[in-house]
Amino acid sequence: MKELLVQYAAYNVWANKNITHSIISLNETQHFQILQSSFPNLYATVLHMWDAESIWWQRIKLHEKLIVPSESFNPTMLEAINGLIRQSVQWEEWIIQASEMMLLHVYAYQNSKKEQFKQPVVETLLHVFNHSTYHRGQLVTMMRSLGVTVIPSTDFAVFVRKKKS
Repeated sequence: MKELLVQYAAYNVWANKNITHSIISLNETQHFQILQSSFPNLYATVLHMWDAESIWWQRIKLHEKLIVPSESFNPTMLEAINGLIRQSVQWEEWIIQASEMMLLHVYAYQNSKKEQFKQPVVETLLHVFNHSTYHRGQLVTMMRSLGVTVIPSTDFAVFVRKKKS
């Protein structure tokens, strides 16, 4: 299990770096162009991804008061991207050093509606990586809507192939 989680964490870092590298090369108008998606633009989507990874990190670390990056300050696109990448790397580093017991540990948290839940850390990790994959797909679609024609693949299969070569 741990080996697979380490691989998924590394993939999450790689995929986030790939897609955000393309996004940062776009101009500010494109970052904020209103598009049809879960979030109104590239910027809001990247910021949401960072918020989510950060919130889940704080939950597994049992922080009582969550600090949501988008509520703490108004980052530029570059700051939001850097925050997302730093958080993704933090997940990867933590999983590498985590014991099997830490990964299976059941912790309690409350969601934004103050509802209480308990779940193993491993389920949170799978959720975090799946959540980022979902929103990277939205970023690709948004970039295509903006006329971007060169968009890097963030497929897991591509990551695995690159790792083996």
